[in-house]
Amino acid sequence: MNKIKKGLGRGLSSLIGETKVENKTNNLSLAEIVPNKYQPRKNFDEENLNDLVNSIKERGVIQPIIVRKSNTDNSKYEIIAGERRWLAAQKAGLHDIPVVVTDADDLKSLEFAIVENVQRHDLNPLEEAQGYKRLIDEFAYDQDKVSKFIGKSRSYISNSLRLLNLPQEVLDFVEQKKITAGHAKILVGLDNAVFLANKFIEKKLSVRQAENLVKIFRKTKRNTTNKVDSNIRDLENSISEKIGLSVSIKNNKNNKGTISFYYKELDQLNKIIDIIKSGY
Repeated sequence: MNKIKKGLGRGLSSLIGETKVENKTNNLSLAEIVPNKYQPRKNFDEENLNDLVNSIKERGVIQPIIVRKSNTDNSKYEIIAGERRWLAAQKAGLHDIPVVVTDADDLKSLEFAIVENVQRHDLNPLEEAQGYKRLIDEFAYDQDKVSKFIGKSRSYISNSLRLLNLPQEVLDFVEQKKITAGHAKILVGLDNAVFLANKFIEKKLSVRQAENLVKIFRKTKRNTTNKVDSNIRDLENSISEKIGLSVSIKNNKNNKGTISFYYKELDQLNKIIDIIKSGY
């Protein structure tokens, strides 16, 4: 029995064991094969891909890719695992490629793709998070189930998914490699994430330097907030002393808000009305 390495959850061998697989390796024309619509990986490192192309030119494709019959075109096969080998085979000028055909549904197809990429550390953190989100959104997984499936802690899955809450502009910076996922994690939950991300890029900050910059902004914001709150409290006390009633002032970020007067009897309400009328 194959052992599953700790921390990797269910391996490819485990998933293959749950699906019907042809015993022999076949060769299929590259033109008969289409990419996996559930492939979480969007970007392939060009240098690594070229290395694989050179290897295939020398030795051919040693490890077969895993495919299934396309459920949208009976004449095609959809890749489940091995898209990088398929792309490299095309660039190497091959016409066909060795495959193993499996009978997998959409869920298994996504599971195959995620496990293959996570185990090989091929996904960037955003692609990884998007893969987990598809399991949750499209196949009714919850974070606990994703955690057990991948073999990572629930907090790891939760923190991974939080990256997707960042503004799209910041996510684009990560995909464009203008900032790293480490930079992005610092910005989760911040109102000024886009502004700070641009600062990271402009100043070419390391993750450690970016953390320090965020700390400075948080401290400045906290001090400003405390100063505003202190001024409002002083104003509340001043008005309260003049009219003899409790006063509450709520000031929003855009400097709009409400003033509330609290009275315990009708005479106090009449007093508020008289004060307001005296201003007309």
